[in-house]
Amino acid sequence: MECPMDLRESLAEPGRREKVIDDCCALVEEEVSKKKGLSGVVIKTGYKAVKGIKPGFLRGVVSSLLDDWIAALEPIWLQGKASGGSPAPHLESHRPEVAEALLSVTDKKSQSSKSSLVRGTYNKLRPSAKEHVEEAVPGLVAVLVRNGLG
Repeated sequence: MECPMDLRESLAEPGRREKVIDDCCALVEEEVSKKKGLSGVVIKTGYKAVKGIKPGFLRGVVSSLLDDWIAALEPIWLQGKASGGSPAPHLESHRPEVAEALLSVTDKKSQSSKSSLVRGTYNKLRPSAKEHVEEAVPGLVAVLVRNGLG
């Protein structure tokens, strides 16, 4: 199957957006559960605190950021597409760029959050976030592929 040229257009197909949001939330849960050691405890504690703000908080955040994340990924996606193949392997081989693209979105959003708990937790976890996001890129690629985006 030919992969779509434009991630944003693909996301607009009926039912796809909600499925991608569901899968991204599951990916976050999976990635957090994998964390070990002292840093794992810090991440799990911060995640639990932020998730406890209100029911559906994670889903709301993913939903509100998805379009910006897709826009941030688009240039890297198109580089992979231009190389003549599926963009999915390109995303995986450019994990640092993917992580920076995604984090640029969350950096902007966290600064405008009304919740001091969200801002404080994000600021505390941000120094190690790039490494964690890079580790999650294969899972993100799997989400995109599973949902017909890659």
